[in-house]
Parts: sequence; C-alpha cells; structure tokens
Amino acid sequence: MKSRLEMAPFDPELAPGARNAVNVCLRVQPWEKVTLITDEECLEIAASLASELNAAGVRHGDFILEDCAPRPLSDMPPAILQDMETSEVSIFAVQVQANELKTRMQMTDVVNRRKMRHAHMVNIEKRIMLEGMRADFVRVDELSAKVLALASAARVIRATTAAGTDIVADFTPDYRWIKTSGIISPNKWGNLPGGEIFTTPWEVNGTFVIDGVVGDYLCAKYGDLKDSPLTIVVKGNRLVEAHSANRELEREFWAYTHTDENSDRVGEFAIGTNIGLHGVIGNILQDEKLPGIHIAFGNPYGAHTGAGWYSSTHIDVVGREFNIWTGDRQIMERGRFLIS
Repeated sequence: MKSRLEMAPFDPELAPGARNAVNVCLRVQPWEKVTLITDEECLEIAASLASELNAAGVRHGDFILEDCAPRPLSDMPPAILQDMETSEVSIFAVQVQANELKTRMQMTDVVNRRKMRHAHMVNIEKRIMLEGMRADFVRVDELSAKVLALASAARVIRATTAAGTDIVADFTPDYRWIKTSGIISPNKWGNLPGGEIFTTPWEVNGTFVIDGVVGDYLCAKYGDLKDSPLTIVVKGNRLVEAHSANRELEREFWAYTHTDENSDRVGEFAIGTNIGLHGVIGNILQDEKLPGIHIAFGNPYGAHTGAGWYSSTHIDVVGREFNIWTGDRQIMERGRFLIS
C-alpha cells in the first residue's frame, strides 16, 4: 500500500533535482533502505524524492512530521528515530519552525553514530530544486577539493567586501576542515544543495556586513537583507556588536546569539563552492553555498571538526561578493574564484 507521501502529486520539473539527490549526491543503492522525513509544506518536493526512490527500487520509510506530533516539535518523534536505526540513508526535507534545532540534533546524533549518508534539506523550496539541486555536483566536488587544499594549509584567511566586511580568521591544525560538496559520504552528513568547505576557527576578528541572509527560522522571516543589512563586529571569536536599520532583526538576532554561553561564539567558518549559483535568493539552505564566505555562531559541529565545546544554537550569516585570501594568495575576487 502506498504511503500518503507516495500518493502526493508533484510538478515533473522537480524530477531532475530529485534524481540528482538520490543518484548523484546520495548514491542510493537498490539493496539499501532510506528514511524520508518531510512536513506538509515540503510534501510536493518529498513526493518527487519518493518517486525517484521507487524508480530505483529502494525501500523507504516515509514520515510527515505533522502526522507524528504537533509542531513545533519538542523532540524528534521516536518512530522516526527508530526507523533510522534500520536505514543506511536518510533525507530530511522540512521547513524549520522556531525552537526545533534540538530535534534536528537528536536526528543527526543517530546519523553520526551510525555513519549514515544523510541529506539535510532544511527549508528546501521549489526554486532551490530548480536551481541549486540541478548543479553539476561532480564539478562542484572537484573545485571544493582544490579550495580545501588551499584553506587547510593556511593559518590565516582574510575576507573583505565592498559593503564593508573585513574579517581575519586564524586557524589551528587541531581542528579539521570538512568538505560538503553535495557528494555525501558516511563520514559527514551534508546539506543539499551542497557546495562548501568549513571548519571551526581558532579565532575570528573584524566586521561582517550581512547583506545576504541570516539562518535558522530568522531566514524565512527576514529573507534577503540586501536593502537592510545587519552589520556585526566580532572580537576574540565572540559577537560584540550588531546593528541594523531593521531594529526587530537586530534585537531578534542578538537574542538568538545569546541563548547560552557559547551562542555568541563563532563555531563555523566556511567557503561556499557551488559554482552553479549566481546570486542570493533569500534562503539560507542555498545561499550559504554561494561562492564566498559565511560564518556561524554557536554549535561548532565538534564531532566533525574536533572542537571541544558546545552550543544548543547555530545560526549562519551570509554576505555578497567576497574577496578572499588564504595566507598571501588571493583565491576569490568579487565572488569569483581565481583558481581553475
């Protein structure tokens, strides 16, 4: 008997992106089992993914969050976590709601422990399926490997923008750089669409003009910040100032980054590598993969980077058209890579 997800109609234009996810990014094999998690808002996209899994002859457990528990979730429903215990692959295509980060961490704890190949498609929307998810991820992976080699050899990376960003990040060999190019392995789950390398910085200092987007549930609320950017100042790896003409954004961002003792600490420093993207669309899932720099305050994903501290929050911030230097070598000018 087909699940409600399998019976849901979907636009055929979603199929290429779904096929990319199943066959290229996750490389799902016919003998494997997949846990597919979605919600009412992403039902059409998840239906296209289920269709590709069926076409590949793959067994999958399907879950629509609203059928399992009231939103926003207080915990990830046990039935979902139990299903993941018998799957090699999981896909999470959901629109986030406030205060649900803990439930996603409960899910990724299972992913990390079992070394599952996991596609994190938080806030996925149709435009992303038609743009970012149609990228040539093999080519993105090749570029990501080159950028990874340069970044991991550098002890200092500087980034500037015409809007006023000027940050310097120092790194330690004790923390690992991670490549999440869209080709997902058991060693590190990844966002889809993919296209970034990241680590936990030792220390970040300077000014970052957020004229792209902010992350988590604030992204859906405030969207593209080009016309009303948020300017932040970081000293000793801690957020010390945040200013915007949009006072509500300023207050809400400040409150989010002061949830716990490490919510204001830079936990992630990343370089976007998805060369299939050409501009900010107002959605963090895709925009953080845009060629350039993004940083995040809060959880450092220490299980992967090796950072020994923790935060219950994680919020990314994205700017536009970066110039980037790894050590003395400039690798990007106005958002375009200077490496082949």
